[in-house]
Amino acid sequence: MGLKPGYKQTEVGVIPEEWECGKLEEYFSFISYGFTNPMPTVDHGIFMVTAADINEGRIQLETARKTTEVAYRTLLSPKSKPKRNDILLTKDGSLGRLAVVGNDLICINQSVAVIRPNEKVEPNFLKLLLESPRYQRRMLDDAGGSTIKHIYITIVNLMPIALPPSRDEQRAIAGALSDVDALIGALDQFIAKKRDLKQATMQQLLTGQKRLPGFGVGSRFKQTDVGQIPEDWRVEAVGEISLVGRGRVISHREIAVAISPLYPVYSSQTSNNGIMGYLDTFEFEGEYITWTTDGANAGTVFHRNGRFNCTNVCGTIKLNRDNAVFVSKVLAGIAPRHVSRNLGNPKLMNDVMKRILVPLPPSVAEQTAIAEVLSDMDVELAALEQRRDKTRALKQGMMQELLTGKTRLVDKPRSHE
Repeated sequence: MGLKPGYKQTEVGVIPEEWECGKLEEYFSFISYGFTNPMPTVDHGIFMVTAADINEGRIQLETARKTTEVAYRTLLSPKSKPKRNDILLTKDGSLGRLAVVGNDLICINQSVAVIRPNEKVEPNFLKLLLESPRYQRRMLDDAGGSTIKHIYITIVNLMPIALPPSRDEQRAIAGALSDVDALIGALDQFIAKKRDLKQATMQQLLTGQKRLPGFGVGSRFKQTDVGQIPEDWRVEAVGEISLVGRGRVISHREIAVAISPLYPVYSSQTSNNGIMGYLDTFEFEGEYITWTTDGANAGTVFHRNGRFNCTNVCGTIKLNRDNAVFVSKVLAGIAPRHVSRNLGNPKLMNDVMKRILVPLPPSVAEQTAIAEVLSDMDVELAALEQRRDKTRALKQGMMQELLTGKTRLVDKPRSHE
């Protein structure tokens, strides 16, 4: 298949004919990395930015340590003192993260490279270009080091890049992508606030500090083994209010040979809702609480409903009468405290789970009402996270289109006859 008219094949792929393809070093006036010598640390002073302080496309000043103005002036050379609009690139540890320096006075250590763009390129455009999957892969592929990987600036500066020669087009591309970044950032902040609100609401409702309308009006409090709870609440051990069991050994082979796999197999993973695979048959049916008994995720609690299977690293709780969603949310906060970490092998076994004490409202109706409030908050959070994830996917698609010239935001220059 031939090239689309107006495009050309280059070292970095197909780009518009008028776009440039050159080495990164052609588009900056300076590249180096920061200080290696120890610096004094103080509570108030000039920010010392390391690779750990660069994340989500910006400098996270809230995590950076500080040094004195005297040390900044006398102990550091210019290479450790980035200027406004310089680009920072993490070269050690977490590789390839980028940020553009703003108005804050900062210095950088050896884990961060500084790139100073020249007059050919817009800083924000170059930062976004280097964040795109193509150039991230190239930097990681070129990274060296046997145990800990490093990005070498002497290799990065020879990396080929493609870009429009017009800074107006660069600004237009950077502006469009930055608008999406701003939307993602706003969603992240909103999600964080919603999570904080949910956490506060859980703390109040699951301990009876706050009662929903129609339940326990004017109730006084009493001191128990789980802290202060309303006088009409009770405290029960898990083993007293449920049947506690465990899953069985289920191999990947057993899952692979399933003919009509319908029923999920839950295991120790927290990703993909803990689903290891699917089987033709099920061993559990109805509402259960499960938890991870072994490994890094030991003590992680889930509410399950339907027909399903569990592996032998999952404990199961079938309640006698109490609301499973309510109890699962209480246990999600309590269970991790009971995980044994002897010999570096985290475990929360059935005998320990049976002894965990749970505060319970007097009626299943109140438990259900609390569970519904918290579940509604979960649904709202999930919808926001899904919207955020879709926006991130949109940005990736836009980067692929805009940073390769497949989609143009400015009119293509006309040729002169």
